[in-house]
Amino acid sequence: MPKHVALAKLAILPAIPERVSARRISAAKKSFTTRRVDFDEIVSLLNDRAPATGDLVLAEVLSIGHHAKIEDVHGRRRQLYVGDTIVVAYGARYAPDQFDGVVPKNLGPCHLLAGGGIAGEVVARHDSTRPATQILPLGLLGDRDGDVVNLKRYALSKPGNVARVPITLAIVGTSMNSGKTTAASSLIRGLTRAGLRVGAAKLTGTGAGGDVWSMLDAGAEQVLDFTDVGYATTHQADHAQLIEDSLSLLDHLAIATPDVIVFEIADGLLQSETSMLLSAPELQARIDGIIFAAGDSLGAVAGIQWLMERDLPLLGFSGLITSSPLGTSEAERATGLPSYTLEQLSNPQFAPKLCFSADADVRLSLRKCV
Repeated sequence: MPKHVALAKLAILPAIPERVSARRISAAKKSFTTRRVDFDEIVSLLNDRAPATGDLVLAEVLSIGHHAKIEDVHGRRRQLYVGDTIVVAYGARYAPDQFDGVVPKNLGPCHLLAGGGIAGEVVARHDSTRPATQILPLGLLGDRDGDVVNLKRYALSKPGNVARVPITLAIVGTSMNSGKTTAASSLIRGLTRAGLRVGAAKLTGTGAGGDVWSMLDAGAEQVLDFTDVGYATTHQADHAQLIEDSLSLLDHLAIATPDVIVFEIADGLLQSETSMLLSAPELQARIDGIIFAAGDSLGAVAGIQWLMERDLPLLGFSGLITSSPLGTSEAERATGLPSYTLEQLSNPQFAPKLCFSADADVRLSLRKCV
């Protein structure tokens, strides 16, 4: 049967679950977003319903585009070939440098929106980005009760009471690729070299392991991200739930009693979930200091002004701008804030000083950092 005919018949498949063997699931390339999934629970393929964000899907690769590799549950980037079967999760994508994508309304052919394992439909793409890799959903993954297996099923449970809240530093920025993760990892490196125990998190973004591995490699004792609380992607997530889940991530880190928590919020200040979280009183109350990552001086000035309008505790700025001495000088003059190079952030004598408030010798929230 020609493939286009098979695709057309997806909409009229009977509402009878198709049994799927453990061998078939084992042979599929499983993406990073599925790393918490218990695949022993999966027994069927379901083709009688529309997908929802976080639903797991078994799909066949139809053509190779922008994402020629998929990151697996162990962090290895595995080459994709036409005809491969993969296990990914449905989700929206917000990536100004790549794709704007949404969850499709049916199980028809769609796209691989991210190498960490996001299935969706491309709405728009950056001019420099190749067309997306195309995939054919073979069915949503179902359990023994006929329910779709969703990532939320494997989310960390709500933690108990936190006896001590560590000093918490946030890294935010102008946009994706402004240097946030590099700054966060450099800061983690400096703090751990100083003998401090660091917990780290990424609260929002699109499921992928690169930032997690970077923070672990820098020396963080524990790293959590939004996939640990059941998200393939946080774009278009319910705002109240996202606040609750973000606080849960920070609480899980705090239970391990690190000296410092460093967390990153993805994308830029104008992205809806980033803006919402930084404006939420519940999260603001947890932030002791912010380092702002920017690509240029005007972006630094505008972003710093945005944060100051919300009375957030800015310590200074970093990011790609610090590779330009002239751009850095412009931003320092315009904002009155100091810049932090990657060398400074990773320096064990310098990094612990950022655990102090901007008021010289007053320690943040009267907690000890060193």
